Amino acid sequence: MRPDNGGSSPARGPRMPMLKGALIGVALFSALINVLYLTGSFYMLQVYDRVIPSRSVPTLIAISILALTLYGAQAALDFFRGRILVRLSRAFDEKFSPRVFALVTGLPLAGRAGRAGLQPMRDLDQVRSFLANGGPLGFFDLPWLPFYLTICFLFHPLIGLVAVAGVLLLIVFTIAAEAFTRKPLTEASIEGVSRFGLAEAAQRNAEVMAAMGMSRAIGTIWNETNRRHLDAQDRASDVAGALGGFSKAARMALQSAVLGVGGYLVIRGEATGGIIIAGSILSARALAPIELVLAHWKNFVAARQSWTRLSTLMATFPEPDAVLPLRAPAARLQVDALALSPPGDRRVVVKNVNFELKSGEALGVIGPSASGKSSLARALVGVWTPLRGSVRLDGATLDQWSPEALGRHIGYLPQDNLLLEGTIGQNIARFQPDADPEAIISAAEQAGVHDMIVRLPAGYETRVGEAGHALSGGQRQRIALARALYGDPFLVVLDEPNSNLDADGDEALARAITHVRQRGGVAIVIAHRPSALASVDKVLVMSNGDVTAFGPKDEIFQKMTRPAPNERPRTAAAGAA
Repeated sequence: MRPDNGGSSPARGPRMPMLKGALIGVALFSALINVLYLTGSFYMLQVYDRVIPSRSVPTLIAISILALTLYGAQAALDFFRGRILVRLSRAFDEKFSPRVFALVTGLPLAGRAGRAGLQPMRDLDQVRSFLANGGPLGFFDLPWLPFYLTICFLFHPLIGLVAVAGVLLLIVFTIAAEAFTRKPLTEASIEGVSRFGLAEAAQRNAEVMAAMGMSRAIGTIWNETNRRHLDAQDRASDVAGALGGFSKAARMALQSAVLGVGGYLVIRGEATGGIIIAGSILSARALAPIELVLAHWKNFVAARQSWTRLSTLMATFPEPDAVLPLRAPAARLQVDALALSPPGDRRVVVKNVNFELKSGEALGVIGPSASGKSSLARALVGVWTPLRGSVRLDGATLDQWSPEALGRHIGYLPQDNLLLEGTIGQNIARFQPDADPEAIISAAEQAGVHDMIVRLPAGYETRVGEAGHALSGGQRQRIALARALYGDPFLVVLDEPNSNLDADGDEALARAITHVRQRGGVAIVIAHRPSALASVDKVLVMSNGDVTAFGPKDEIFQKMTRPAPNERPRTAAAGAA
C-alpha cells in the first residue's frame, strides 16, 4: 500500500456512481410523499368548508374514501423509500468494505496505523448505520419546505409569515447544532480511537499484563480515556437534546400561533374555519423536515466525519493499478544498494545491502540484535518498500507483480509466526478457497509436521484458535513453516525459524531448506542458533544495518573464528549469535 503522490491535482475521494440511481429513486419517492402529505390539510379544509356547511354525508364519504386511498399510497411509498435506503446502505457497505478491509490490513505496512486499529471499519459502520436508520430522509424533504410555505401564503399572508418565522427559528437551531456539536463530536471520535486502540493492545498482551500485574495500571489508563470519550459524547448529546427539545416546543408553539392567527382572521372575516385547521397542519409539516434533520444531526455529523476520514484514506492510498502478469521467477534474487527505513519512521535501519543468490542457493543471515536482519527480511518479501535501491526476482522489482501474484512466489515465516482463526489445513493453504489437498499435505511433509497433524483428533480440520493459541509454540512454528512452503514458492524467507523447535524440529527445518534448494528455489534463513544454518551454503553478516561479510558459509565462519592478535579463539556458535 503506497500513498498516491503523483500528479498535481488534489486527491479526490472515491466515486459512487452505482448509488446515484438509488438516490434518484429516493428523491422521486420523497417528491410523491410530500405531495401526498397535503392530504390531511385538504381533507380538513373540505370537511370544514364544504361538508359541514352543506351537511352532505355522501360528500363526506367520498372525500373520506379518497383520503384513505391517498394515505395508503403515502404509507406504501414511505415503506418503499425506507426499504430503498436500507438496500442503499447495504450496497454502500458491499462496495467499500473490501477497500476498508484492505486499508485496515495495509495501513500498518505504510506506517499509518498508529492507534487507529479498526477505526476505518467503525467509520464504515457509522455511515451505513446513518443511511439505514433514515438519517437522510430529512434532507430529502427539506427542498419541499418552500412548497408548503407557498401554500400557507396562499391561505393568507399572515399564516405564511408565521410559518416563515417558525422555519427561521428552526434554521437558527440547526446552525447552533452544527456550531456546538462539531467540537465535542470530534473530541469524542479522537478519544474513541484511542480507547479502542488501547483495548486492542491490552487484548493482544493479556498474558504479559496478567503475569506482571499490569492489568490494574492499564485499566486505570483505559478508564481515564473512556471517561474523556464519554464526557465529549455527553456534551454533544446535551446540545443535541436541548436543541431537539426546543425544536419540538417551537413546532407546537407554531401550530398554536397559526390557530391563533387563523382565529383572528376568521373574526375579521378574512378566512374560514377550514383554513385555520389546514394552515395549522401545513405549517407543522413545513417544520417537520428541519425537526427531523435536527433529531439526526448528531448522527449526521458523526457520519460526515467518518466519511471524510474514509474518503481521505482511500484517496491517499488508492487501489493499485493492474499490472501485466509476469512469468514465475525461477533464476535469481538480486539485492542492489538496498536501504530501508521503518514505515512512518525516518531512521535508516539497513544501509547499502548488495548480494545475489541464484536458483538452488541458500543464504544464512546472522548478526547481533537490532542489526537490521528482520528489516531486511521484510524488504525481501515486499512488506517494506525500499528507501533506496531495489529487490529483484529474475530482474523485475517486486512492485511489478500484484500482491496476490507475488505472494504465490514467496514463502515467509516471520518471528511472530501467528496463525489465523481457522483450521490447520486452511492456515497451511493460506486460506485459498480452491486449495489442492495434495499441496497442503506436501507442504506439511516438507515441514515435518504431517505426522503430528494426523495424530490430532481432527487432523487437518483441527481449529487453531485465535492467533493459534490452541497449539503449542513449536506446533505453531512448524505449521507456519508449512504455510511458507505451500505451493513451492521460489523465494522462501525464514526469520528465526527454529526459535521454538526441538532437535526433531531442527532436523525437519534442515530438510525443508534442502528441499527448497533441490527444487530450484532460493532460501534465506535469519537465525541466532547455528543449527538453523546447517543447510545453507552462503552467509551474510550484518551489524548496525551494514553488511560486514558475505560469502560461502565455511569461509565466513572460518574468518569469524580466526583469533585476532592477543585474542582467544571464538567458536562458530559465538560468531553466529
